[in-house]
Amino acid sequence: MRVDLFDFALPEDRIALRPASPRDSARMLVLEGDATLDRLARDLPDCLRPGDILVFNDTKVIPAQLEGRRGAAKISATLHKREGLRQWRAFIRNAKRVREGDRVEFGGGVAAIASDRGRDGSFLLSFEGDEPVELLLERAGTMPLPPYIAGKRPTDERDAEDYQTMFAKEKGAVAAPTAALHFTPELIERLEVAGIGHVTLTLHVGAGTFLPVKAEDSDDHEMHSEWGRIDADTAKRLNDVRAAGGRIISIGTTSLRLLESAADDDRVIHPFEGDTDIFITPGYRFKAIDGLMTNFHLPRSTLFMLVSALMGRERMLAAYEHAIAENYRFYSYGDASLLLPNGDSAASPAQA
Repeated sequence: MRVDLFDFALPEDRIALRPASPRDSARMLVLEGDATLDRLARDLPDCLRPGDILVFNDTKVIPAQLEGRRGAAKISATLHKREGLRQWRAFIRNAKRVREGDRVEFGGGVAAIASDRGRDGSFLLSFEGDEPVELLLERAGTMPLPPYIAGKRPTDERDAEDYQTMFAKEKGAVAAPTAALHFTPELIERLEVAGIGHVTLTLHVGAGTFLPVKAEDSDDHEMHSEWGRIDADTAKRLNDVRAAGGRIISIGTTSLRLLESAADDDRVIHPFEGDTDIFITPGYRFKAIDGLMTNFHLPRSTLFMLVSALMGRERMLAAYEHAIAENYRFYSYGDASLLLPNGDSAASPAQA
């Protein structure tokens, strides 16, 4: 499928540089069937049904952005996938200045040897010493804000909290599952009172999520793999909810991708542990989820292709045009959308 079919123009001033405060005050564009509703994230209990269940990603962002030197050359590295106890695959901004076998010093007594350059220009970094890499990153690393934010302002202390969800527990992500940034304990309590439950799974989001699709055809794009896990109890609970007539609503595309990787053609979700590189484009038949809450995505991105697969390309282009006209805030720190393809939520156009 041609990648330019998923292009749209986004004004620069629509890119959010800070999250909404409080978090659940963010706006939420609800697409249910053919209806388009302007709501707030805190309205979510009114937009779902008792018996539905939300699925969150409990990954925790690590300070995976490193600035260092190879000799006199400045090197910027973003870790994106663990490949061993002391080894991480990393994207290098000044990759032409690094050769296999080079030693890169990142300050604070943290250094790594670069090896195994990949076709995508990434390197395998093997960290020296005996300390856990997570401790080394606490000394030398910073929060890896997406390039469309980091290019407009420096990372600061606020980001250490702002760029983690309330569910963050399992260290290993280099990007936040940002749809869950809109949730607060108060909102979760209101959802539970409304009879809407939740579970968590783990998918360690990699920096590949920000890579542009350079191919002209989506068939020629190579997805980066990410590690995830769904335990047996979580899989059983989700299957039980669906058997009882409830809907599975994924909070974020990361949860969705892992759920779809774990589901069979009979829509049964199985326990899962391992890598997934699932690439969802229009024509895909969804097996695990009945709805999705997600932020607004980049043009020509794999994630905009994913939401187009769920709701239809023309529908999503029109929805994004509406969001731009109504001054919704885009990307990681931006507003949310709730996508319900069957149009059978508890919300009604009269509530818009």
